[in-house]
Amino acid sequence: MKPVQRFTTLDSFRGICALLVVFFHLHVVDTFIQLPFFRRDEVLLNFFFVLSGFVLAHTYGMKPNLSFKSFVISRVFRLYPLHLFMLAFFILFETARWIAYHQGFGLNNKPFTGTFALDEILPNLLLVQAWTSYTETMSFNYPSWTISIEFYIYMLFGALCMFSMRNRFLLFASVSVVAFILIFSENAPLVDRAMLGLSCFFAGNITYLVYLLIRDKWSLKPWLVTVLECAMMYATYWIVMNDFDNRSPIGSLAFCVLVLLFAFEGGQVSALLKTSIFVLLGKLSYSIYMTHAAVIFLLSTVFIIGQKLTGFEMAPMIAGQRFMDTGSMLANNLFVVGVTVLTVVVAGFAHKYIEMKGYELGKRVLGKPAAKAPVDKPESANGLKPQVDRVA
Repeated sequence: MKPVQRFTTLDSFRGICALLVVFFHLHVVDTFIQLPFFRRDEVLLNFFFVLSGFVLAHTYGMKPNLSFKSFVISRVFRLYPLHLFMLAFFILFETARWIAYHQGFGLNNKPFTGTFALDEILPNLLLVQAWTSYTETMSFNYPSWTISIEFYIYMLFGALCMFSMRNRFLLFASVSVVAFILIFSENAPLVDRAMLGLSCFFAGNITYLVYLLIRDKWSLKPWLVTVLECAMMYATYWIVMNDFDNRSPIGSLAFCVLVLLFAFEGGQVSALLKTSIFVLLGKLSYSIYMTHAAVIFLLSTVFIIGQKLTGFEMAPMIAGQRFMDTGSMLANNLFVVGVTVLTVVVAGFAHKYIEMKGYELGKRVLGKPAAKAPVDKPESANGLKPQVDRVA
């Protein structure tokens, strides 16, 4: 088997996960996104970290002479431009709310308090907001908490890649196992989200090593792979929908198997995930993830203003959560579809004008020619185009 340079199916999973996060954060009365599956899929965060660990191991883990400086620069310019843009957006929007508040027009809570407090700006700038109990994890652009976790895990990963090939994978395994043990012992030195990220990300690294070890021995029939793919998709659904002891670690192990299986792209589910719509979602996954909260925030504000001006209950509070309501079940469901399309469109612009510009700037800083955005071009079926990793 020829070495796979791009895991298109896994990229598509990133896009699907990004949309599931959008649905999780979007609250509209009487819509399909209020079904239990979309309200319980927080365990898929484990999948997100496992998948990232697998992709980073593929992109950097096998490089015998990885430059830590180049690695850090590439990660900074991959993550920071869009993160800083979205942080600036929320600060400016909060400033607008502050001006409106002092003009007598209040929206929700007092501006620059709680998750939008001024002292949360610096932790967000440094991407440390999710690492400590002294900072507000969900402050400002709240989805960026996972980027906070991933960014410093990347730094640890890059540092471990300074060791020999054998030792680095032993260290990857050690970090994952120790993190899982500390989670079980309830003596974790870090907050739960950080420990979860460490355990699952480095488990993803080891999953990639397993993939390398069995890649040339893989000889299952396509129909059997399809059956296994369907079985793993159902297993994922079952894990999301059911509560049971040790759900998170069992889910993490199941997601390692899921990533390993779909890395071979041998079944009909993989073929479906390589169609253009899923490839597009995979390409835009990071931008979808980072911009959707702003889209929801703006729309929610419009509904709150509409409620104040019309007197109709367009933005009800239900169980402590702000919802949006057009007054019609059909219109609400169509609204969800419209928000989804709008989010993808906004992500497309963010990807082109912010995410990829940052990528090109990083290339220039590293003294490399700025390639024509290889992530924008679907790879050929034989997977021989250069790998460009992606974050979600």
